[in-house]
Amino acid sequence: MESNSKKSRLVALLLCWFLGYFGAHRFYVGKAGTALLQLVTLGGFGIWWLIDLLMILVGSFRDAEDHRVFCWTEPGA
Repeated sequence: MESNSKKSRLVALLLCWFLGYFGAHRFYVGKAGTALLQLVTLGGFGIWWLIDLLMILVGSFRDAEDHRVFCWTEPGA
């Protein structure tokens, strides 16, 4: 069975919406390498940012440990 991330989907969504061009949502889920690439390319010239936004909305975005960022709140919140 697939496990879900301990990171909040809502936080990832808000970070992506407001700071996605700078890779803030990727820093949040622990993907520092690709976050730096997004920072340098301004969200992959907008395309990468949009794809990430859609992936977060549908619940298929993954963290650095390959767990789905699916729950809207962090566990125990």
